[in-house]
Amino acid sequence: MRTVLIVEDEWAIADWLEVLLSESAFNVLVAGNGREALDILHRETPDLVLTDFMMPFIDGAGLIAAMREDERLRDIPVVVMTSLLENVVKDRAGRFRAYLRKPFREADLMKIIGEIFPD
Repeated sequence: MRTVLIVEDEWAIADWLEVLLSESAFNVLVAGNGREALDILHRETPDLVLTDFMMPFIDGAGLIAAMREDERLRDIPVVVMTSLLENVVKDRAGRFRAYLRKPFREADLMKIIGEIFPD
């Protein structure tokens, strides 16, 4: 079973994603911001990180930068979820696997996950 870390400060979105991914046979971890995500990442090594971009404490760009500096975490695929335009996110965050513009549909998320995990 693959593990997904959801990093989202809007509890309704985090809850929706947790239910959706749990029902799709993923083990799900949830953090409310980048700082909480880094705490989890010190204990766990998920197969995928779905992160909001604009969050308190440590934002998505800060989380991605910290992950890329850690040898154990640098190759974990990251999907950025935000209402910002993709080029703005790329300018600030650099390396991420995929981008989802909020609001997004369940099918769009599952398509990206299917591309990351084709089996």
